[in-house]
Amino acid sequence: MANAHPYQVLLYYHYVPIEDPEKVTDEHLRFCNELGLKGRILIASEGINGTVSGPVEATQAYMDAMHQDPRFKDMEFKVDPHEGHAFKKMHVRHKKELVTFRVDKELDPNQRTGTRLSPEEFYQAMQDDEVVILDGRTGYEFDLGHFTNAIRPDVDSFREFPQWIRENLGDKKDKKILTYCTGGIRCEKLSAFMLEEGFSDVSQLQGGIVTYGKDASVKGDKFKGKCFVFDERISVTINQVNETVEGRCCHCNQPTHRYVNCSNNDCHDLHFNCEECAREYDGYCNLCNDQAQAATKTAEVQA
Repeated sequence: MANAHPYQVLLYYHYVPIEDPEKVTDEHLRFCNELGLKGRILIASEGINGTVSGPVEATQAYMDAMHQDPRFKDMEFKVDPHEGHAFKKMHVRHKKELVTFRVDKELDPNQRTGTRLSPEEFYQAMQDDEVVILDGRTGYEFDLGHFTNAIRPDVDSFREFPQWIRENLGDKKDKKILTYCTGGIRCEKLSAFMLEEGFSDVSQLQGGIVTYGKDASVKGDKFKGKCFVFDERISVTINQVNETVEGRCCHCNQPTHRYVNCSNNDCHDLHFNCEECAREYDGYCNLCNDQAQAATKTAEVQA
């Protein structure tokens, strides 16, 4: 019987010192192209962070090769079956940081970070009414899906978190803090920063939301909606117990998982747009549709 999903999507990261990361970046791009992979990989002196797609044989060859490298022998891969490529091109870039945080503190997750909790441990910790659950992603990721009772951060990029935490969570330094993100990498830095800021008890979800959704003991329970991912899939299912729809169409306010970019290239903002309204409003978000209608009325009056 033929494999129903001949492709795979890999999500991974590993904090480890990398000498001459610019050279490693060039070599890694050639290697990925030879395998026929597509995706986005960041390489820095502090490690690697990537998500790639490709045929099962190619992605397996990639994982095998990475595990043969002493620097990445313990790196964990999150694997999702897929019908085809989840990316259009292959990009491997050298960056100063794997996740752009830009704080004046030396944060090395291999030296200090929040307590790593397994999905089952995280699930149990969430049952405490006094615990503070912090979503370590952006606001637009939260809107598509999040854990029950989690705090929505009012940020559009990860580098906004330090100021937001200082302004909004300063009175919670004695509380038990649970953090989570898509695959785990952002929480490595986020939890380390919070500890440096004087928070006394900070934990993070090991492997992130993606791992939580695959864990047989919790089956994604307590996660509402879908998880935003940075590829052409846009979202993936997490809750296998009682999945809910958190998004609401910006036009009709009906529940929808459909999260798309505005068809106006000058806007291109992500918004919830059900299929019926997408046809009726040509894929425009509510703001752009209102502006288009206003321009039409103005043109009619001038005519």
